[in-house]
Amino acid sequence: MLMLAGLGVAAPVVKAAQGSVNVAVISLADDARYAPRRLERAYAGHPQGRALDAARLAAEDSAVELETAGLTLKVREVLLSNAQALPKALEELKAAGVHHLVADLPVAEMSLLVRTAPAALEGAMVFNTGLDNDALRGDSCAAHLLHTFPSRQMLTDSLAQYLAARSWRKVLLLQGPLPGDQLQADAFNRSARRFGLKITQTRPFKLSGDPRERDLSNTRLLTGEREHDVVAVMDSDGEFARTLPYATQWPRPVVGSNGLMAAAWHPQWERNGGPQLSRRFQRLAKRPMQGQDWAAWAAVKAVAAGLVDEPNARIPQQLKRLRSGTVYLDGFKGPRLSFRPWDGQLRQPVFLSHIDGVVGLAPLEGVLHPTEVMDTLGVDEKESTCRARP
Repeated sequence: MLMLAGLGVAAPVVKAAQGSVNVAVISLADDARYAPRRLERAYAGHPQGRALDAARLAAEDSAVELETAGLTLKVREVLLSNAQALPKALEELKAAGVHHLVADLPVAEMSLLVRTAPAALEGAMVFNTGLDNDALRGDSCAAHLLHTFPSRQMLTDSLAQYLAARSWRKVLLLQGPLPGDQLQADAFNRSARRFGLKITQTRPFKLSGDPRERDLSNTRLLTGEREHDVVAVMDSDGEFARTLPYATQWPRPVVGSNGLMAAAWHPQWERNGGPQLSRRFQRLAKRPMQGQDWAAWAAVKAVAAGLVDEPNARIPQQLKRLRSGTVYLDGFKGPRLSFRPWDGQLRQPVFLSHIDGVVGLAPLEGVLHPTEVMDTLGVDEKESTCRARP
């Protein structure tokens, strides 16, 4: 099955100035992140709905400025039944003149799209709006791949900056058994070294029905070591982390996958036009805006910003302009946002927040960088292993 909403067959769009620009939101029908049971659980930091609603909102928000450039922007949905449906979908997108892709996909399908889209569409721009995977910004990067969702390293750097600023420097690290838990822990350890935190212990946790492993899910036993200021939990699934706040042996804050978290967006952000954006999304989608929603919204806004800046530009020129760091967009977070030339990551403040509100914004005051303070979050240019340029 391949559902391609709103796609007709037309001659490929050669230039944006011809009037209509099409953006496709590509997702997977059986994506485990959107399984009904998982959405019902509403794990903190995980998506709570598809990216399509946010993309449509961004198109509405950009309509006036695009109209001044003689352009209109349409959002189309591509819902893949499986990875094998991608080639056919790309054929139809090519026929419809689509070159801008907002990708809300798991890692394997995202990697396949990044490899195949440029040739299939005779030029493509792919936005990653839901994966924090550092490899996609590093060894597996691509010249045509842009990221509006923060990287894993950006998220852990934000937490580490906050802990250092509060002088909560001694951290008990709890790590789960999943590959994603290991990646989170690796990123947090790098952040700890960068900002002067000390990992007092790293202890494994595991949710299991095996009575021999019950101690691995006992929150009081896991946090019995007393010489720590804070407990950091690395749980890519989210089930264990939600049981940890207020269940530790000692009265210690919980950070990471629950408690105090780093996020691309929080629906309770009260500044810089944030309430208006959150309310517009709530009216459209009938749910609060999450970080992944904001990233999908920002991706379409970035497409619009690039087109308004240079309406006649073809895809290679649009990519160069966006990746040059000289095209800016308003993300309703305060400072203007731009993409990093070296890995295609959108520079952005990151919220330090809990379920009911925002307590801080990273980069924190006093954190310094030689050229751009937002580059204190994530992999800086000298550290980057990405060598792809448009």
